[in-house]
Amino acid sequence: MKETYFVTGISTDVGKTVVSAILTQALEADYWKPVQAGDLNNTDGHKVAKWVTNSKTVIHNSAYNLNTPMSPHAAADIDEIQIELKGLKRPKTDKNLVIEGAGGLLVPLNSKDLIIDLIQPEDKVILVSKNELGSINHTLLSIEALKSRNLTIAGIIFNGESVPTTESFIEEYSGVPVLGRLEKEPFIDSNVVNEYAERFREKLTAQG
Repeated sequence: MKETYFVTGISTDVGKTVVSAILTQALEADYWKPVQAGDLNNTDGHKVAKWVTNSKTVIHNSAYNLNTPMSPHAAADIDEIQIELKGLKRPKTDKNLVIEGAGGLLVPLNSKDLIIDLIQPEDKVILVSKNELGSINHTLLSIEALKSRNLTIAGIIFNGESVPTTESFIEEYSGVPVLGRLEKEPFIDSNVVNEYAERFREKLTAQG
């Protein structure tokens, strides 16, 4: 059975793109980022394409490519366009699909729609949490937002140095399984992504 994994984070710059690449490699899935804001010469799709080495993955073009690295609604306003949910149609594929959100769950796309509105009930949500001051609060709030909409949380992936007290509290309090953790890597390349893909593949396919 083919699955769609929606990768979101507790905020921006927590490692969503690296995690998306790892999932894409592990599942030989397709990848899609609905909205890219800023860095159009080195988009998240470009990075995933560079890091993923299997021959089956297709990197689908973003529906909106915005020039300014800001919240999508603000970046779209600068570009004098309007992001609409009907313009965010998912690519058709016969493979697993990894979708990478922008920022956190409540980041606005326009005056009324948020990133969380892109998640469908059948999606498996992967929440990326970076171990830093405030991450317990941000992680639990993100989980509460997902649960309030009855969305399926497949698991949490922590990023950064191990903080056992933080990780164990979040897992026990939320009841959401921890799929694993990314170490504080000095750099990311295809070898690093493939190494983590091997680690995560069994847990991901066991959920299928």
